[in-house]
Amino acid sequence: MGLIFYSLLNNSNYLRGEEGVSITKYQPITKAVFPVAGLGTRFLPATKASPKEMLNVVDKPLIQYAVEEAIASGITELIFVTGRNKRSIEDHFDKAYELEAELEAKNKTDLLVMVRNIKPSHIDCVYIRQSEALGLGHAVLCAEKLVRDEAFAVILADDLLDGRPPVLCQMMQLHKKNQTSVLAVEKIRPEKSSSYGVIAGIDEGDGVYKINRIIEKPQPKDAPSNLGVVGRYILSPDIFKHIRQLKSGSGGEYQLTDAIESLLQVEKVMAYEFKGIRYDCGDKLGYLKATVEFALKHPEFSMEFKSYLMGLANKFGIGSRAV
Repeated sequence: MGLIFYSLLNNSNYLRGEEGVSITKYQPITKAVFPVAGLGTRFLPATKASPKEMLNVVDKPLIQYAVEEAIASGITELIFVTGRNKRSIEDHFDKAYELEAELEAKNKTDLLVMVRNIKPSHIDCVYIRQSEALGLGHAVLCAEKLVRDEAFAVILADDLLDGRPPVLCQMMQLHKKNQTSVLAVEKIRPEKSSSYGVIAGIDEGDGVYKINRIIEKPQPKDAPSNLGVVGRYILSPDIFKHIRQLKSGSGGEYQLTDAIESLLQVEKVMAYEFKGIRYDCGDKLGYLKATVEFALKHPEFSMEFKSYLMGLANKFGIGSRAV
């Protein structure tokens, strides 16, 4: 894990004018922020001493799926906003000298390659401590000095997104075309609106919406649509200014949704209904669904596991429908 130095030179691609922020030159997004300081109370006691992001879906922790999505989308700088008891995340992406030496000595080449590829050599990791749990907006703000004047991604590992191409890559294509902030959204049931940021916007086709309003966790009667924001964002660097201007809400937290609502007043923000499947792994049932689905695709034992599930279905009289 190397020490990373960032230039203090102003390398901005954003020119500020009377109409807000306009991007004059496209620069590929290379930085992603991973807010991982949460306590994971919904998974206690499993998360008492182990980060929720290190919960495994089959044979990989949630945070690794998120990182793999980022790297496959062209991200090269991973910024982890951590908290107490999160050291195992750093260890997971660090070099494991003893383990690698053991695997090499026993000629376990496949495992050695797998371990080394958890963090490819061209990828940089940096870790920032969020000293207090003050909400997602505050967590993103902690990364400001590292992101500087560039558009960047925010990835929440709780949301395991299975898309081809990766969902963040889909969003980057939209960002390159429109050069605006982009939020991933999906259709939600009305009764679930109080668990999401919910957008209202103009449908531009192909799953793309120009957002004109976003509300944090509205009651069903107050929700402006059935499109809820999920854990993937591409944001312009001006978001930091809007986070700093927020007043703390319930529990003293600073909500990213409120900052995006403020950002909407000065620049265009898009929503994208991504192509793929979302597993809410911050929820026990969603986590179990992800485990089953990914096990059914695992090359090592997918057919055996499928037969096991079919046997269970027959045992409990669920029916003979194929899994």
